[in-house]
Amino acid sequence: MSRQITVTGMSCEGCEQSVEDALEGVSGVEDATADRESETATVEGDADEAALVQAVEDAGYEASA
Repeated sequence: MSRQITVTGMSCEGCEQSVEDALEGVSGVEDATADRESETATVEGDADEAALVQAVEDAGYEASA
């Protein structure tokens, strides 16, 4: 299953990578892609939405489902 969350605060490729790494560390995530221009992250898998938001916030970015 694919879902998209809103992520703000990314300004470079390193930021995108940080968000992707944080999301990929969440149980149930198969793949994650962040896009700073659209301020979104797309996640493949069946991870809990609240856990995804928390992981992004723990990485230092604002997130909402």
